[in-house]
Amino acid sequence: MKTRLTRLIGAAGVAASLLALGAHVSPAWADDAGDTGGIHAGDVLVRLRAISIVPNVQTSGALSTLDVNVNNATVPELDFTYMLRDDLGVELILATSRHQVTSSLGNLGGVNVLPPTLLLQYHFNHQGMIRPYLGAGLNYTLFYNNGLNVGGAPVSITGHSFGPALQAGVDVQVTKRVFVNVDIKKIWMHTDATLNGSGLGRLDIDPVVVGVGVGMRF
Repeated sequence: MKTRLTRLIGAAGVAASLLALGAHVSPAWADDAGDTGGIHAGDVLVRLRAISIVPNVQTSGALSTLDVNVNNATVPELDFTYMLRDDLGVELILATSRHQVTSSLGNLGGVNVLPPTLLLQYHFNHQGMIRPYLGAGLNYTLFYNNGLNVGGAPVSITGHSFGPALQAGVDVQVTKRVFVNVDIKKIWMHTDATLNGSGLGRLDIDPVVVGVGVGMRF
C-alpha cells in the first residue's frame, strides 16, 4: 500500500509541475500555412494512451471478512475530445480491462470492466506548446464476462454502476497536429455481490488511472 501511495503521489506531483509550467508558456509558432498550432473551438483531439489502472478497494459485509482485493491492470485507452471553445472541451474515454479478484481463500476469478467516461475539460494555455487541462464528469461502468466464484459456486454481481470522475493532464505539442500526453484520472465505480442468493456486500473499486500516450488534432 505504501509503494502504491508513493507512486500515486509521484504521478500527481508530475502533473502539478506540468500544470504550473504550462501556465507560463507563451503562445507560439505560426507557420507558412497559417496554422498557429495549439487548439481552437471546433477541433477534435484523438489520443491513444497506455494506462495503468490501480484500484483503491473498499469492501463491506462478508467481502471484508474475506479480505477481498482487486489487482492492477495495464491496457490501451482511446479518447476523443471535441473543443466547444478554445479553452473548453468535452472528452469521451473508452477502455476495457480484466481484473483478478483475490481473497483470503485465494483467487476468486476474473471480471471485465468497461467504464466509458464523459468529462468536461478546461484547457489552459490553449495556443501554447504545453497545454495543461483539468476535467470532471461521469462514468458508467459495465461489469461483464464474470468468472467469480467461491468454492466452485458462482458469485453474482451487479452489472453496472454510475459514478463521478476527475482528471488532470497535459498535452505537449510535437508538430502542428501531433502531441504527447500524460494524464491521471480518479474514477468511482462499485458493484454488489451475492452468493446463492445471499448478499456478500459491496465492492468499491475506485481506481486511479495513470496514462501516457500520443494524440492528433483534427
